[in-house]
Formats: sequence, structure tokens, C-alpha cells
Amino acid sequence: MTDTLPDRLSTNPKSPHYDEELLRRGIGIRFKGVEKNNVDEYCISEGWIKVSVANSLDRHGNPMTIKLKGAVEAYFRDPEPEPEAAPE
Repeated sequence: MTDTLPDRLSTNPKSPHYDEELLRRGIGIRFKGVEKNNVDEYCISEGWIKVSVANSLDRHGNPMTIKLKGAVEAYFRDPEPEPEAAPE
């Protein structure tokens, strides 16, 4: 695995932009210079994030989201784990 993040990533398993391995490492998002913890999806090149709206649900039972536009910076919160050495 590399230390580069994809341009677009989602936390929804139904999305084609979902990547469980990357999400397990811990992704941090800065939006307009402010740390965000409630981001459901982001796109760096288009400059937007989707965040959940309180406890509101859509007609399918999924959390409602809104799209916010601005500068997006994504980074890994945890460093890449070291590969375990084989026993000699």
C-alpha cells in the first residue's frame, strides 16, 4: 500500500469509491483549513465534501448528506504499519 490517497473516497460500502483498507488506516480531512470528523465522502480535484445532516434520514433509511464546496485536504492519521519480519 502506498501513502497516496485517492482523489475521491467514500465511507458508504455501496459506493464505487469505497476502499475498506484505506479507511481502516484512518483518513483525516481538512476542509477550508478546519479539521472535519463527520465527512462521508470527499473529492479533492472537484473541491467538495459530503457531510451528514444531524439525525435526518432519507426515504431509504440512509443518512441525509449535504455537499459543501471548498479546499479539501486529505491525509493519513496513522502511519503505514511496518510489515512483520519473518521468524528466522
